[in-house]
Amino acid sequence: MRCIARASRHPYLARAYPTAAGIRVKMVRRFWLLALPACLAVLPTAAQAAEWQAVEKVKTYAVSGTTGIELYTSIGERGPLIGGKVRTVAHTDFKLTWIRDYVPQDGGCTLVSARPKLIITYTLPKPSQHLPEPIAKKWETFYAGIRDHEKVHGDQIREMVETILSATVGFSVPDDPKCKKIREEIKKPLSAASLAQRQKSRDFDRVEMGKGGNIEQLILRLVNP
Repeated sequence: MRCIARASRHPYLARAYPTAAGIRVKMVRRFWLLALPACLAVLPTAAQAAEWQAVEKVKTYAVSGTTGIELYTSIGERGPLIGGKVRTVAHTDFKLTWIRDYVPQDGGCTLVSARPKLIITYTLPKPSQHLPEPIAKKWETFYAGIRDHEKVHGDQIREMVETILSATVGFSVPDDPKCKKIREEIKKPLSAASLAQRQKSRDFDRVEMGKGGNIEQLILRLVNP
């Protein structure tokens, strides 16, 4: 029995970046949460799990200015809107789908194979014009720091997929010849992995975006003379 389970998009986290000169910009990370339709996971054997790879994409939006404060102001004006309300500096999306096989065995049902397809998309700011020195170097540092921050979230998403694979490979349910009960039972490890990933993301942001944290330092180095 072969099926494709699709993902659904959900607004996840909005958190304000530290600001300078009265500018206040929020960052939202929007995740594609695992959908739990009737066609739920059969997950891979260890060998199959090792074969999958995430696809990473980078989208940019244009910002203008030739000083740090002008660039940061432009981020506040042009950053992507999430939910039509919140401007973001950067955010990470993911879309996760599965191709899965159920196999009836001895009156029960076993998850015997599956392949995850994970697409992670980072949206980041990009100057629309050539930057003079020394602001070019300052922007390079700012951009690299924001990109690396988002990459950590990408790594956490990949870890979530690996956790799902490890927790569910070979999962079986007895007395389920039509492979119906297993679809409900498998929701538990899927939900647990998703919730754990979201908590890990929040904990990371709390440190990074806290007072004196890495994000505040990146912004201050960009906007200060």
